[in-house]
Amino acid sequence: MVLIHLKSALTSENNDEFLFETKCSTKTDDLIASLVAIHNARLRANIIVDTVRGLATYGLMKEPGSDEETADPAGLRTGNPPDEQMAGILQQAAGALENYVANKQVEKKVALTCRGIDEKIKAVRDAVAAAYPKGLPEWEVSRMALEEPLEKLNLQGVTESNASLYAFNKEFERGQLVSDRLGTNEKSKVICKLTLKEAGPPPREAIVSEAERNAMAAYYFKRQEELKELADADDDDYLNSEWADPKGMKHSLQGLRDIKAPGLL
Repeated sequence: MVLIHLKSALTSENNDEFLFETKCSTKTDDLIASLVAIHNARLRANIIVDTVRGLATYGLMKEPGSDEETADPAGLRTGNPPDEQMAGILQQAAGALENYVANKQVEKKVALTCRGIDEKIKAVRDAVAAAYPKGLPEWEVSRMALEEPLEKLNLQGVTESNASLYAFNKEFERGQLVSDRLGTNEKSKVICKLTLKEAGPPPREAIVSEAERNAMAAYYFKRQEELKELADADDDDYLNSEWADPKGMKHSLQGLRDIKAPGLL
């Protein structure tokens, strides 16, 4: 399987990324469609996580127009969460979804799938249904995040038709196969970027990563400190030298330079 390390150029987050497995024989159009679907699903998942956690902590959203004071610091929710057990179930389901779509999955080498995201979202939906068997009101943002299309959530979604995929700063051509762009090595790993067609090629990938830059900076700082300590030590060493003795000439003229105590060599 070809491992696609996708770095999105569609969001303001520099570290928005995930892994996806494909094959050299996959059509480019199908690959783009899969990456777009996962990108959009991750956007929805992040909204679901935030809103469901609010639901578990402070209860339902207040009805529009209500000026009732609540325990919610934001003043948006009623302050009446579900019981402790149900709140825990909501938090657990939201946490599982958050972990699955997180950027850290790249470090763990976990490739995402639409099915995997859908299963985690379904678990959240089931938890919400258990906590609120009568359903959520129409103004509840958790319900919107779980049910409404992306356009109504004001998310930076992208469609299959307006998306472009790049690797090595060159675009994948529609109507071709993945092998036409990446070759036939099924064990290859490639960094790709997803962007909008009208945006043109995304910025080139940095030769040195941020982590590598930080490591290099830490190394050079440590090295400078070591050199400084050596320089300071060299500056003091001359004090032990014969030529640095302010009375050296007087002792030499008086024949006192090499006098040793009796019995000492």
